Amino acid sequence: MAVNLQTIKDFRNFLASELKGLYEGSEAGAVADTVMLKALGLESLPELLMRQNEKPVDSAKEHILEMCSELKTGMPVQYVTGESYFLGCRIKVNPGVLIPRPETEEMTWLIINENRGFGGVITDICTGSGCIAIALAVHLREARIMASDISSAALKTARENARENNAEVTFYRSDILKKKLCRLTESDIIVSNPPYVRNSEKKHMRKNVVLYEPQEALFVPDEDPLMFYRAILEAASQSLKPGGTVYFEINEALGREMDGLMKSNGYSDVRIIKDLSGRDRIIKGRKNDR
Repeated sequence: MAVNLQTIKDFRNFLASELKGLYEGSEAGAVADTVMLKALGLESLPELLMRQNEKPVDSAKEHILEMCSELKTGMPVQYVTGESYFLGCRIKVNPGVLIPRPETEEMTWLIINENRGFGGVITDICTGSGCIAIALAVHLREARIMASDISSAALKTARENARENNAEVTFYRSDILKKKLCRLTESDIIVSNPPYVRNSEKKHMRKNVVLYEPQEALFVPDEDPLMFYRAILEAASQSLKPGGTVYFEINEALGREMDGLMKSNGYSDVRIIKDLSGRDRIIKGRKNDR
């Protein structure tokens, strides 16, 4: 290699330079730091900066260069490092599960803040990596947390993440779109971040998302973009207790349609909440008492 790489600082600068064409602004540097921390087994950026004049061991050098090569293919950094963080929880990720998003953190934090001390049952549908259910279990210790997904591979990852974070969650397999395979525990609260990106919106998304993240966890047909919400609300008609609450993460372009769907299914106090970018992102509603 023509570049003389000796110190941690050398490798850090090399990474940032190599990734500059893949990421905008300061993002390349942030990704480089994430890789360095992972390869060196460090916990924080200050620790990395304090040790930047040290020479990494050969195995760490090899790991850095391997991750750099993977990143240059367009693979998301979370899949390269094998982990992400979600409301303080370390979440293992792989191409079989979606990478947790900040918008999903916002919804989960809303649920936590609105249900402090809650001791009932919360069910997370389409759990994927388990990030929502695990964060709820960690922050709402008195609640009983259930979580389901159609993917056995995703459930395996979710269970590993629950053990990693000492979170008590009951995971089970269920296909929300098929009545015969749909299982939904009687619940006081239902939460879901189901697939909601319309197929026609693919062309506006980053290639590393479209190429690497599981399509079935992201996309829905343009002709029926609310298919998962409709199925969940149908199942909730039997399983959600009267007066119970539903929280959904939604497509920013379909807030009005979601408002109508919730109300037509017997929900009141329906409220659409914007994310930190000012986009319609969360909808919640209360199931009417019978």
